[in-house]
Amino acid sequence: MKRQGGFTLLELVVTATVLMILASVVVPLARNGFKRQQELELRRALREIRLAIDDYKKQAEMQKIKAPPADANFYPESLEILVEGVPLTGSLSRKMRFLRRIPVDPFSGKPEWGMRNTNDDVTSTSWGGGHVYDVYTQHQGTGMNGIPYREW
Repeated sequence: MKRQGGFTLLELVVTATVLMILASVVVPLARNGFKRQQELELRRALREIRLAIDDYKKQAEMQKIKAPPADANFYPESLEILVEGVPLTGSLSRKMRFLRRIPVDPFSGKPEWGMRNTNDDVTSTSWGGGHVYDVYTQHQGTGMNGIPYREW
């Protein structure tokens, strides 16, 4: 008698089981990888904005740019000023820009950030206006490190 080639039912069940186990491992890893990428983008965007705010303050203290009002403690009035630029001291036509554009919040996909001034509480979620001392994301989630994104 000739033996016919093919797979037995047992071989198919074992193969399907192994594939399901592999898929159950890969899907959470991919999901965590995506979340990790968003968190890296959030850290980069926050760092970029905060460095621009600090650079603005430093330039204003050294009187290289037109100083903001005294009650602003040398901080910018808005994030848009960092993009539009500030006139250099002694020049009406030349401006110093601190950002090319306002970075996009990776969780909302929009360049919208929560802002605080020096008079606001550290945990405040409303901006008192006046000047921008710090920025934070408005996303409600918690990072993989257990710290809410708003506290980064």
